[in-house]
Amino acid sequence: MLATSMLTIHFYLRYQTIVGQSFFITGNISELGNGDTANALPLSYLNDEFWYGSLEVDAAVTPSLTYNYLLQDTDGIMTTDWGTDRNIKTARAGGVDIQVIDAWNYAGEFQNALYTQPFQQTLFSGQGAPIAGQESFDDEYNITHIFKVKTPVLAPGQTLCIVGSASELSSWDTIHPRLLGKDGNWYTIALNLSQAAFPVAYKYGVWDISANGFVHFEDGKNRLLNGNGARQHLTVLHDGFANLPSNNFRGAGVAIPVFSLRSQKSFGVGEFTDIHQLVDWAKKAGLKLIQLLPLNDTTATHTLSDSYPYAAISAFALHPMFINLAQVAGEKHKAIMTPLSSKQATLNALPEVDYEQVTKIKNDTLKLLYAAMKASWQANEDWLAFYDYNRHWLLPYAVFCYLRDTNNTIEFANWGKYAIYNPAEIEKLASPKSKVYDKVAVHLFVQYQLHVQLSEAAAYAHQNDIVMKGDIPIGVYRNSCDAWVNPGLFNMDAQAGAPPDDFAIKGQNWGFPTYNWQQMQEDGFSWWKQRFEQMSHYFDAFRIDHILGFFRIWSIPMDAVQGILGRFAPAIPVFRSEFKDKGIWFDKDRYCKPFINDMVLRELFGIKAEWVKDNFVDNVKQEPYHLKEGFNSQRKLEAWFASQSQVDDWIRDKLYDLVSNVVLIEEPGSTDEKFHPRISMDKTSSFRYLDINTQLLLTELYSNYFFDRQNHFWKQQAMQKLPALKASTNMLICGEDLGMVPDCVPGVMKDLGILSLEIQRMPKDPKQQFFHPAQAPYMSVVTPSTHDMSTIRGWWEEDRIATQQFYNNELGHSGPAPYFCEAAITKDIIVQHLYSPAMWSIFQLQDLLGMDGELRRENPAEERINVPANPRHYWRYRMHIYLEDLVKADGFNKTLSEFAADSGR
Repeated sequence: MLATSMLTIHFYLRYQTIVGQSFFITGNISELGNGDTANALPLSYLNDEFWYGSLEVDAAVTPSLTYNYLLQDTDGIMTTDWGTDRNIKTARAGGVDIQVIDAWNYAGEFQNALYTQPFQQTLFSGQGAPIAGQESFDDEYNITHIFKVKTPVLAPGQTLCIVGSASELSSWDTIHPRLLGKDGNWYTIALNLSQAAFPVAYKYGVWDISANGFVHFEDGKNRLLNGNGARQHLTVLHDGFANLPSNNFRGAGVAIPVFSLRSQKSFGVGEFTDIHQLVDWAKKAGLKLIQLLPLNDTTATHTLSDSYPYAAISAFALHPMFINLAQVAGEKHKAIMTPLSSKQATLNALPEVDYEQVTKIKNDTLKLLYAAMKASWQANEDWLAFYDYNRHWLLPYAVFCYLRDTNNTIEFANWGKYAIYNPAEIEKLASPKSKVYDKVAVHLFVQYQLHVQLSEAAAYAHQNDIVMKGDIPIGVYRNSCDAWVNPGLFNMDAQAGAPPDDFAIKGQNWGFPTYNWQQMQEDGFSWWKQRFEQMSHYFDAFRIDHILGFFRIWSIPMDAVQGILGRFAPAIPVFRSEFKDKGIWFDKDRYCKPFINDMVLRELFGIKAEWVKDNFVDNVKQEPYHLKEGFNSQRKLEAWFASQSQVDDWIRDKLYDLVSNVVLIEEPGSTDEKFHPRISMDKTSSFRYLDINTQLLLTELYSNYFFDRQNHFWKQQAMQKLPALKASTNMLICGEDLGMVPDCVPGVMKDLGILSLEIQRMPKDPKQQFFHPAQAPYMSVVTPSTHDMSTIRGWWEEDRIATQQFYNNELGHSGPAPYFCEAAITKDIIVQHLYSPAMWSIFQLQDLLGMDGELRRENPAEERINVPANPRHYWRYRMHIYLEDLVKADGFNKTLSEFAADSGR
């Protein structure tokens, strides 16, 4: 029995390689490395068309195997072909060897994107008509060939068929083709071709079951099957995707933060229950997607500074602000809500969110509801299941919140014996026997109620064929629960941010710790995978905030306030020896310390120069000067000005500029050996006061550092992270790839099938003033604005010269541009985006309302959600109309729906 169950599997991979490339097979059995790519089976070059490998398996021990191919490129980077659906059932071979003919599944193929969660579980869930194949697998010993092919999109009532040159393939008869059955993602059929004349030519086509008729063939040349039909082996063909026309979906969506929603029943802020009405409106308006900002808890200080949605104190917990209190209370406990009716009406009538009042009232009321509902909640089976599934983050989070409030600070370093996370101590605090149990358990109660409400909202969206898209922030709050529980995953001695751009000329300092990617990789990025899994409970797609952070992050030293003093990390530094090799005179103090002389002081401070010199500058007898010890960093200056009764922001900010007046930044711990050019080095007065030859040589080195030497290195960094993370989820992934984008980023995103973000006002081609939506690649999201930008109407009034050029060149209108952005102009821009070839066109709600002169807000300046240049921005934008009224705006909704339909969305 043992001998007869042994068989050989022959793998033939169709791929035309170049010299230096090599292939491997990895899979779920020991012969293929058991998922460890280091032990994958190498393939051999067979000819210009195929790579080949073989292995022996015991069908009795291994009745099936799942596998992938690995491509090792000439630069050493390893790429895995996409999917987990290539499976061989060895038991089906009936004791004969198996010959597998495979096609490489390139992750960047758009069809792979259409197999992700939003399409297969929502948009395409009712499409196609899988049927039983005409050939059964029951009589396995009469089967010689199994054909497998995929297509993500078929019209209702359709399936795939196959016809070809052999009589077993209907001899090209499209009246009686062989229909394929559905097995997972594959359309498949098993045939006996033992009497066929080889080679066999064949094609796949579309068959309409209800009309009982052939629709059309796939595009392209005939497929060709070589070999023979002898019963010496079973041939399995994984034919990749059927080449069908017009199966690339295009959809439109709306983007809005939950806190910005306004309904007649909400409590001064948008709530998860408001998403139901947003879905109703989106469906009426012909939209297929709702995009939301991050929903995680940001409660750090219980003040308006917590309104920043990208500073999560937990990467898993939802924000209590979004809860609907009345739904939690229900009929049984509605008396708890009665005293709040007046306050609710007052807050709900405000034009903007009053973050502090809303969160305080909701937190106080949730404590009352917990006390009233404690017994019934604890016995709820759904709650118990939720707790068991989420315990890994839920229990630490609840205790974290208790300790934050008990100690009146979120800085866990000041929590005494709880400063360092100890699972045993946390279990004690969270035990029902603990004296503080209720203060901990209330946070468990709230998270469960939030989960119920968001789950119901997501389910309602799916019932109405609306996709839910979320947002994963690149960072977490420095004193977050995640950093407390897993401090080794973060570099607490650095701050993440972004380099200067047109929106924030001093850069951005988000304050988050950077990631310790090496430690994250050691456990297979489990923390990230858990984040994705948590998100998939509510969302079908998500936007990776600042995907550039997976290539390199802008790392800012702790003594800096502004992002301008950061550097990319990791990055290949400039070594001290390079200065000598290039003939550059080197003086560490001259390059790395702020350059200060009398001229610089006068340039910066004007008539205040002498006062600044007397109070902040040391050693004023000889130039260049130095800042006094108490003022020689931005953080020291910040602390000093904060201690003053009267603060001159202008002087403070100019002193920040003085501190950042350097040419090089030394890499910490490098002992005078490794340096990084300061961003925009040539714009500093320190650079201007160097001799012209040194300037030229430093500029050459600067250009090499930022635009040449890092590219392959950063590609390697991304390929160590993104493939594994993308493979861990079936959500559709969109990357926010804006800013100072390395050359390697577009290629990596394309190869991994991650959608790019294309914004009309932020062209990625530096030679373009504007990006035209018609130029967008299919695998992208196009939008006229994001939450970090002014809306269309707001932008129109910001730069008259740019507006005029846009009006003439992009919209094709002649004459002077209107001073204000009329509804017709907004409509033109929206329609441009709807007709884009991009997979998704997504609009801020404010921009869509801007098409209607009656519905839109009177003042466009009140529509902006965030101002990135202001780190203390208060996030409080709310819709100016109720969702109930928007749903009833039949004229506007009909117009928008027609625009979407006419554009093919």
